[in-house]
Amino acid sequence: MTTTVLITGASAGLGAAFARGFAAKGCALVLVARDKERLEAVAERLGREFGTVCEVLPADLLDTEDREAVAARLADPARPVDVLVNNAGFGLPAPFPYSPYEDEERMLDLLVKVPLRLTHALLPGLRERRRGAVLNVSSVAGLLPTGTYGAAKAWVTAFSESLRVDMEPYGVRVLAVVPGFTRTEFQERAGMDVSALRDQVWLEPEAVVDQALRDLARRRPISVTGRRYQAYAFAARHLPRGFVARRMARERRPPQERTA
Repeated sequence: MTTTVLITGASAGLGAAFARGFAAKGCALVLVARDKERLEAVAERLGREFGTVCEVLPADLLDTEDREAVAARLADPARPVDVLVNNAGFGLPAPFPYSPYEDEERMLDLLVKVPLRLTHALLPGLRERRRGAVLNVSSVAGLLPTGTYGAAKAWVTAFSESLRVDMEPYGVRVLAVVPGFTRTEFQERAGMDVSALRDQVWLEPEAVVDQALRDLARRRPISVTGRRYQAYAFAARHLPRGFVARRMARERRPPQERTA
């Protein structure tokens, strides 16, 4: 029986890497993103390299009608989806006090409301079939007080851990994927200046996906790639929260407002 995987944000970055990772395992794919041409290019490459059956489903997940179309695809008993990868997302270049409210709301909707809706649409089928998985792409930003993006990703991780407990009796696996800085289009699209970051902090999307698929097979609750970020995650969970909050608050202030 062929496993069918639906991936959001599948046209580039981690989404495209997840598509390749599952294609290499012989899975059929449903690829979701706004850009139809880029999705078709991904589908064509995977079909050529792996013989993968790819369904292209263009959708703007912030549009109610498009989001409900994806939810309907996930809930379709005639074409069951076995694995959902909630990957779509974006960030903002400035902290909450300096960002337009409308941008903050859109980001929150995509990072929280969309995975909530899509996961809810899939779960009845997974429970009935007593198998399958949900992978939610979170971030190490969610482990520390790093603005509203980090707050949303903290929700994603907590949601995943809770859902894992609820779905375990049905044989359904749930994994929070918690990457650090990864070489994708994410920072460029968000208008973030990351020129000061050293090469050592960057992860390749393929490494994140490989680690996630290993951790999924091992039924682990959280997947963190690389010793650097595993140590970071450990420290974030054990350092005093007050110390961390003060340090991060200083880093988030505009440069002209920081003191030596």
